[in-house]
Amino acid sequence: MTDAAYYFEDFSIGRVFPLASKSVTADEMVEFAAEFDPQPMHLDEAAGRASILGGLSASGWHTASMFMRMMFDGWLSSSSSEGSPGIEFMEWKKPVLAGDTLSGRSTVLESRSLRSRPGIGIVKFLHEVENQRGEIVMRGENPIMMRLRDAREDAA
Repeated sequence: MTDAAYYFEDFSIGRVFPLASKSVTADEMVEFAAEFDPQPMHLDEAAGRASILGGLSASGWHTASMFMRMMFDGWLSSSSSEGSPGIEFMEWKKPVLAGDTLSGRSTVLESRSLRSRPGIGIVKFLHEVENQRGEIVMRGENPIMMRLRDAREDAA
């Protein structure tokens, strides 16, 4: 990834990176749920309407998966990411319903270089995904390991 646009040094505290947008279809919600989370409100419109969610809704795990793709397409694919050690928290604030269009942002909260791994830094993000009405449907925080810009010269 020597052609990365974003290295550790580019992730200043407060900087916002937009997520790609994603329109959600009923078919993909049902397909995901059938394989990974076959609860009735994720499989059937009538069951979804009868639930507290108000309609056929995406599994929270589907929302998390869509978020990951939105982040990758929005900015992560252009970064020097070396992966993440985990997720600090994730909350599903509102249901994602069939026909919703999702967008959002990743905001840098903290960053620090790692003494234990020269050439790598940790950047902590707040991620927020919203629907077309501007309602937050998912929030989460996690650190991502990023290569330092100068580390690519050391590796050459």
